Amino acid sequence: MAKVIVAIDSFKGCLMSAEAGWAVADGVQRACPAADIVVVPVSDGGEGMLEAFLSPAALGGTTVDVACHDPLMRPITARYGIAADGSTAVIESAAAAGLTMLDPGERNPLEATTYGVGEMLTDALRRGCRRIIVGLGGSATSDAGRGMLEALGYQWPDDVEVLIAGDVTNPLCGPNGAAHVYAPQKGATPGQVEMLDLRAREFADKLAAKMGFDRSGEPGAGAAGGMGYALMQCCGAVMRSGADLLFDIMHFDHMLADAALVITGEGHSDAQTLMGKLPARILERACNHGVPVALLVGGVSDCETLLAAGFTVVESINPPDAPLAECLRPDVAAARLAATSARIAPPFLSI
Repeated sequence: MAKVIVAIDSFKGCLMSAEAGWAVADGVQRACPAADIVVVPVSDGGEGMLEAFLSPAALGGTTVDVACHDPLMRPITARYGIAADGSTAVIESAAAAGLTMLDPGERNPLEATTYGVGEMLTDALRRGCRRIIVGLGGSATSDAGRGMLEALGYQWPDDVEVLIAGDVTNPLCGPNGAAHVYAPQKGATPGQVEMLDLRAREFADKLAAKMGFDRSGEPGAGAAGGMGYALMQCCGAVMRSGADLLFDIMHFDHMLADAALVITGEGHSDAQTLMGKLPARILERACNHGVPVALLVGGVSDCETLLAAGFTVVESINPPDAPLAECLRPDVAAARLAATSARIAPPFLSI
């Protein structure tokens, strides 16, 4: 049987990774009944992280709920994962500090706090977890992780390993730092950006004077409004590409060894996809094994650039004139993914 690996990123606002993956698998199976299809939920540390890291192909495990607070300190219940080994926690920071938790009129990074993330970390420690993977996508905050550290009491056990899953390389402060690059997306005015940057610098200087070292300039310190810095500075966290961390855990290279085709995708692809986004990470690994990669997307720009980078197929599943509201319907997207997959897969499988 020809083996097809399906690893589709979420179509934001439409389909989760596994939903998109099973739609593709349905299309391939209809066209090539004898194909061996392996569907793996994937995430780069942002949306869909729990689904991907807790899947049977990765860590396995279950989710738990914890009472904590949102970015405006309103009581909420957030969910995180505990892997099958019982000692690894998987936390999406956006579950307690996410931008989507706030209405547009509520967004104010001067007030938004990461306190709830600290509460989630505290709960994981209480349950005996000794390795914690933290995804830092989609935050509403720019507090340099101060709220999170306050919830932790500025204490962290020496025997607990923290891995940050993300692809942000910005430092904490300066023109390329958390405030200047990301705070405007969270509702900050130009004046507030300057204030946030100053706050972050002062906070980092105080911690550096107390601790004797300063990690505010390291790549990734600016992730999630500076939460990356706080985790590195006070919890000894190590920054990893979220996609590469997941692929190492699930032994993705081993899966590729006998694959005939990889089908990946995302909501929209363009030249920026090649700047470390999940489909590009998949392409790099697949190319190392000589496996062709088809990229299926809701919309595409720079198609020739993507093909030149190594994708064998780059296709939008939607007609050029399709209304956006129609394209975002989960049933429509799933049907179009299946139809496109059924059309493009057979030539690669010799079936």
